[in-house]
Amino acid sequence: MAGKAQKIISTLAEEFNLSRENVLEQGVKAFLEKQLRAVKAEIFKIAGKYGVVSVEEMEARYREGTFEEKETWADFQRLDHLEYRKEQLEKLLKELK
Repeated sequence: MAGKAQKIISTLAEEFNLSRENVLEQGVKAFLEKQLRAVKAEIFKIAGKYGVVSVEEMEARYREGTFEEKETWADFQRLDHLEYRKEQLEKLLKELK
């Protein structure tokens, strides 16, 4: 598999008159951006379901007693994980710039 990828990278670099490193950077950037969009979409879906904008707001609702943990806990954990993943993806994208 790595051999096929290397061949495609070389072909792209040659066809577009780019360095192999540039092709790889653009590919990694596109991959990270795609992952980030998917994570943001899922965050939006969960946050919208409960009318919150973040895991912190959801946690505040638990403390206030306006959310039942029994019915929302799995989504809370998922939202927390997604927000962490979003931060990591944004950090990696920033490193590419």
